[in-house]
Amino acid sequence: MTSNEIRTRFIDFFKERGHAFAPSAPVVPYDDPTLLFINAGMNQFKDVFLGKGSRDYARAVNSQKCIRVSGKHNDLEEVGRDTYHHTFFEMLGNWSFGDYYKAEAIEWAWALLADVWKLDKKRLWATVYQDDDEAFELWKEKTDIDPKRILRFGEKDNFWEMGDTGPCGPCSEIHISLGDDYDDPKQVNAGLESCIEIWNLVFIQYNRDEKGELRELPKKHVDTGMGFERVCAVLQNKPSNYETDVFMPLIEEMKRLSGAPYKGKENQTSMRVAADHARALTFAIADGAAPGNEGRGYVLRRILRRAARYGRKLGLKDPYLHKLVGVVVETMGGAYPEIVEKREMIEKIVKGEEESFNDTLDRGIELFNRLAADLKKRKKKTISGDDAFKLYDTFGFPFDLTRVMAEEEGLAADEKRFEELMTEQRRRARADAKSKTAGASDVAEGLGDMELTDKSPTVFTGYDELVTKARVVGVKRKNGETLVALDKSPFYVEAGGQVDDHGVLEIGKERHTVTALAKFEGIVLHAVEEKDAKIKPGASAIAKVEETRRRRIMRNHSATHLLHAALRETLGDHVRQSGSFVGPDYFRFDFTHFEKTSDDDLRTIEERVNEKILANLPASHMRDVPLEEAKDSGALMFFGDKYGERVNVMKFGDYSAEFCGGTHVGSTAEIGLMKIVGEASVAGGVRRIEAVTGDGVLRYLEEREREIAERDARIEELQKERRKFDKKLAEAKAAKTADALPEIMSGAIEIDGVTLYRGRVEVDSMDALKALGDRLREKITRGVGLTAAEIEGKVMMACVVSDDLVKEKLSAGKIVGEAAKIVGGGGGGRPHLATAGGKDVSKIDEALAALDEIVIKMRG
Repeated sequence: MTSNEIRTRFIDFFKERGHAFAPSAPVVPYDDPTLLFINAGMNQFKDVFLGKGSRDYARAVNSQKCIRVSGKHNDLEEVGRDTYHHTFFEMLGNWSFGDYYKAEAIEWAWALLADVWKLDKKRLWATVYQDDDEAFELWKEKTDIDPKRILRFGEKDNFWEMGDTGPCGPCSEIHISLGDDYDDPKQVNAGLESCIEIWNLVFIQYNRDEKGELRELPKKHVDTGMGFERVCAVLQNKPSNYETDVFMPLIEEMKRLSGAPYKGKENQTSMRVAADHARALTFAIADGAAPGNEGRGYVLRRILRRAARYGRKLGLKDPYLHKLVGVVVETMGGAYPEIVEKREMIEKIVKGEEESFNDTLDRGIELFNRLAADLKKRKKKTISGDDAFKLYDTFGFPFDLTRVMAEEEGLAADEKRFEELMTEQRRRARADAKSKTAGASDVAEGLGDMELTDKSPTVFTGYDELVTKARVVGVKRKNGETLVALDKSPFYVEAGGQVDDHGVLEIGKERHTVTALAKFEGIVLHAVEEKDAKIKPGASAIAKVEETRRRRIMRNHSATHLLHAALRETLGDHVRQSGSFVGPDYFRFDFTHFEKTSDDDLRTIEERVNEKILANLPASHMRDVPLEEAKDSGALMFFGDKYGERVNVMKFGDYSAEFCGGTHVGSTAEIGLMKIVGEASVAGGVRRIEAVTGDGVLRYLEEREREIAERDARIEELQKERRKFDKKLAEAKAAKTADALPEIMSGAIEIDGVTLYRGRVEVDSMDALKALGDRLREKITRGVGLTAAEIEGKVMMACVVSDDLVKEKLSAGKIVGEAAKIVGGGGGGRPHLATAGGKDVSKIDEALAALDEIVIKMRG
């Protein structure tokens, strides 16, 4: 059976038993912050198992795309080294949601393996959880397995958990012995390639909470998972998963690209890694992920860089991994059409990431080799954490890549010290970010000893008004500033990229300029510049935000939402915001993308944003709504972003909907216009757009007009200087050319009553050569002149004939044409002046010497 037939037969088997087919969920779990990737078939049904959701069916079957590269289920280190571990794999599974339980799950699993697929029962083993007597007895009752082949194991092997928290329960696994000694029970769960698990029947009856405690679920469920690649190897009678038709097309392409055979441990490992990682990247990117510096993006970057390094071991120094994407699409696109649709995008992302890493990979490998050689020379066994960090920080080597390379050299790597340095780097980054936060952010640390008449969080009124009547609830003088806490405030405190508001506090007869803002435990502090401000708790205050500045900020912030939507619409769903700055004068927007945004795409994006601005889309701000309600509204959210139980959502018509707590315009028309003023790279896989809106566009255009006027004036000045220079240069060239005439004239010879002049000259154009010919013709009587020059690697020739000889039918065009044949060219022209060209500069002198013979022959 082919792999596609195996997948289809599994699904059909359970559909015949009342199971509904549930298409695979995306491998990126956007609505589950506990997971980097979908790592099991049951992930999409987690809400059902927890009693928080339901489906229209009680039984389901599918083949789920999975990636295991982090956390508890991390197979990355094994990939390529053995025959059956993978980062990306398919999980064939059948489920019962409070319907059937252990008896049916065990009976049907055995029926498919033993009766339908005819696997040798003498090679199959069943394992159960050590305390699960029910499952043990059901194996004996519902199947004809030899009872000696039913084994008990502890929690490590037979208690399944999706993660540190979530649904879990005892499981019963089915293993197959592939070697000759298939009767030895010690081989089961021993990590041997000759005895592997192929199917896991999980009986979900608990939920492990954040404290690690098990709690009974309202209903009992069945979740089974069969390793698709493993069962393909068994049914196709192959010694490894990589020998099946799932992987062999990729292996064959690796053989073709590298010219290396699929033989020997090093070559096999390298090709397996490439094949596996190409699959993982293809499916992850198709489902919206992208290589990056954090979280899931960093995991993908590690995978890609690991594959790039193994490609080097096969002699592949140029990017190659993107060339495997097409093979994945061709072999798996029938079952997963999303990779067909996204093929071009996937190839571009992978290629761009490869090219970025390739720039430093060879230098990193060279440094590692020097380090390893030095350690061996000194009889040391460990790559220091400092050196491992240098490989990461300078050359982009993830620690696990350094560790693999070290192991290949019989060395270890100091992970503890490496992590210490990483922690220090993160601390410095946080400190640097904090140092860039203006004004009262640092002062906020002193809030703890401020006497407050009301410790409730400050009510933010700035969504609806820019002037608010408030009450002073706390005052403190520190570091030469006065800090004022209000019960209500329209001032926006920097967050989400949007900068602080500016404005004033009017308290009594005094007017105080707000120099900075900070928020601490929900209380907003207003730092005012007056050092001796006489402000007391309980006083009435009027807080006024500077309106012109705020409206500019609002226009820019709203434009970032439209820009984000236009970027995703134009470049693809892989685009996501990775940072922003929203100020009054301009905004910048960082986003994930694999290559420079083309000028055409930037024009399209800008036009799309302005189209939505002119459409006057209404703005809708959903405030303080439950997270689940916000999700249901269709608002854009991303894995890795941290959201509380209640959030804000900003919508602009049907075009844009995102989680956002910033301040915005009432409709898109208030933005006026948006102009992109710059696009650049800020990190691997991250681009940055800078833009202006509203009156900022006018200021930008005025600045450009001024620059153009200054540039035009400068250009005119340079042109005048150029004309003076050109005149002097022409005079110098003419003088130099004229200097060649005396030598040509002095070398004249007479043959058959005709004076012949010839010479090799230095000129930089055919026009200069013709000008020299004209001067020569003015000076000769009853003569023929032939000049030649090498110009830009080619031969240029000019011939002149005096008027009296022209009357005697002697032609300059015919003479130069014959001479040009010698230098591999041709030419011609008028009888008195003609030009020609040729390719062979080595025969210039030969062509000039042939003038005698040519003229004699023509005068005949």
